[in-house]
Amino acid sequence: MPRGSDKHSPRLDESLERDTRSLTHGSPSEARSDECRVQEGPGDDEPTPDALLTGDRGLTDADVLGHEVEARSTMASYLRPSVWPADREALMAVAREEHAPHWVIERLSQLPNGIYTHTEAAWEALGGRVELRP
Repeated sequence: MPRGSDKHSPRLDESLERDTRSLTHGSPSEARSDECRVQEGPGDDEPTPDALLTGDRGLTDADVLGHEVEARSTMASYLRPSVWPADREALMAVAREEHAPHWVIERLSQLPNGIYTHTEAAWEALGGRVELRP
């Protein structure tokens, strides 16, 4: 027999159930469809989430490498694995077919002539660093 709540009215129980439905069914993250459920911004003395992008603090080597990893990952997501090995023109063609952002195609157009066997080889040819894993 289902046990009801003795602390809330049935109408409030139904409302609470509806508010937590996204957590109990489907994705394990909160739905932000209601304005009252939108995550609160940072306080007055707290850094903003975009502090790295707006220059509120200095960039370290780790931060720069993080940006490079993100850019390399984005570039790789628009290059199908079946394209390798490939030259500059083939990589640009695949990126266009995959509807890559303009900056990805622009970066690929700067590749020197040659055949590239994988994303990291193309990234290094563009002057990007590849992180070393311990």
